[in-house]
Amino acid sequence: MKKVKTLLILLALVAGFLQLKAVDFKPETLHYVISYKWGLVHKDAGEAILSLRESGGKYQLKLTGKTKPWADKFYMVRDTLVATVAKEGFKPQSYSKIAHEDGKYSRDDITYSYGKGVVGGHSVRTRIDKKGNKNVTEKNFTATGATFDMLSVFYFLRTIDYATLTSGKQVKASLFSGSKVETVTVRYVGKENLKLRDKTTREAYHIKFRFTTAGQKKSSDDLDAWISTDSSHIPLQVVGSLPVGQVRCYYIP
Repeated sequence: MKKVKTLLILLALVAGFLQLKAVDFKPETLHYVISYKWGLVHKDAGEAILSLRESGGKYQLKLTGKTKPWADKFYMVRDTLVATVAKEGFKPQSYSKIAHEDGKYSRDDITYSYGKGVVGGHSVRTRIDKKGNKNVTEKNFTATGATFDMLSVFYFLRTIDYATLTSGKQVKASLFSGSKVETVTVRYVGKENLKLRDKTTREAYHIKFRFTTAGQKKSSDDLDAWISTDSSHIPLQVVGSLPVGQVRCYYIP
């Protein structure tokens, strides 16, 4: 079930030398279902809600995710992610991930700083195990260029002008997690017709993701994502592989 949690927060990311659209996001709430698929087995295992609200010159983002009752028996997940992003330049200001998973508690808090072409991140990590033992650590990160976290990427993704891309285009960006800086390599595949859970078909942009740390060591499973081609650019589906089967994340209108 830990893989289900990963897909709740890793829908997609693109950055670097792509063209951005001038997007003024409006308050919204998006719903997703997480399912497990292996052969003829296809069972819903969790759900997520992604929302945006405006506050002055900033966006307030929130993502909540949880496993369904049957899945709780194997690995219970109750996650909440919150982030603040400045509208101007779409620059993240802060990020927090609060997780209750398998009887354990964890919290990651990151604050951003900007200057001289460098993006800084200060992380405070709190962990409480099943016995109540608490551990708090701090760490500083730096990156150059476009830099995001595991929540702000949901919306940055939708500012990309995919119509200007050619198949096979690859770009890279930095991603701050609570413990490290990851590099995300994104490859644009092209337009495809995607069949949704309600049996309708929508045109979508297909993109592939690879996550690595220093030395190109793989840090997370590869992902495939499909983004709507209309002006909303909503992530419609994400697919990740497991040792046995796949985990899929579906947008529910």
